[in-house]
Amino acid sequence: MSERAGFDYATLELAAQWYARLQAAPGDLELRAQWRGWIDQGEAQRLAWSYVERIGQRFGDLQQQGKEAHQTLATLRTGKQTRRRLLSQFSVLAGAGVFGWLAWRHDALDGLYAWRAQYRTAIGERRSEQLSDGTRLWLNTGSALDVDFDASRRELVLYAGEVLIETGHGDSRPFQVRTRAGLLQPLGTRFSVREDGPRTQLNVYQGAVRTTCQDSGRSLVVQAGQAVIFDARDSDPLTPAEIRRESWSRGLLLAEDMPLSQFIEELGGYRRGHLGVDPAVANLRVMGSFSLANTDQALAQLEEALPVRVQRRFDWWVTVVPRS
Repeated sequence: MSERAGFDYATLELAAQWYARLQAAPGDLELRAQWRGWIDQGEAQRLAWSYVERIGQRFGDLQQQGKEAHQTLATLRTGKQTRRRLLSQFSVLAGAGVFGWLAWRHDALDGLYAWRAQYRTAIGERRSEQLSDGTRLWLNTGSALDVDFDASRRELVLYAGEVLIETGHGDSRPFQVRTRAGLLQPLGTRFSVREDGPRTQLNVYQGAVRTTCQDSGRSLVVQAGQAVIFDARDSDPLTPAEIRRESWSRGLLLAEDMPLSQFIEELGGYRRGHLGVDPAVANLRVMGSFSLANTDQALAQLEEALPVRVQRRFDWWVTVVPRS
């Protein structure tokens, strides 16, 4: 994950320990001097501390700043604004932690469009919708999507997260999904689209989908049972479709010989805060079906099935470590 680039697990856990100690003794000047000495050891320490502090402040300030954020959002919904005005208002929202659920953090304006989207979900939330043409949508955790239908076309714009789509039948208007990477044009099909920064992941379960890269115009037809990841210029080689990229719509995280590190990353998308794993157990294999409605229960299942334990430093800082 890009937010954690530049430091390793040990440094990150040390940063969390320092945060806990300073929270417990805010007036201890000697302790604060020791912490400052640790911070000054290098860039990895500074980055790790920034990561921990940002998550901690996001949770601590959310309630306090919620009223101001609500007023700003109300203003955003009243009509068109200039880019400068939008970006200025975004800084208020970001400070309040309102955008913590958005997976798409690469551009502030995009984040605002995501917040104003017709359909969106918070962290841990999933929802289903049926559109006027009969198309069914399932939105995954932390997702945002706009629907734009007119007399000549049907278009979905995915700003963040993931959507499973089952297109309606009997409507002759062209149907397409737009992402940062480009366009996806299905024909009577069922498929999922996932945004990952500048890259889009497509899994096709029925029918076929044509992808077109935004910048290069390169096109590829992906058939049922296939998957592809592409960006604005090119596509990766085709791979088999991931069934688990459909199972979340049923409230399940399916793991079939999945590395624990990957499982934790997937599960972390349904929780607020930090969910990490000790490298000593990161390569353990996970098998089974886990409910996304209760991620604490899923973690308890891990403790029963694997030689691990769940370490909770704060409500918002959880790490899976070796069982002692």
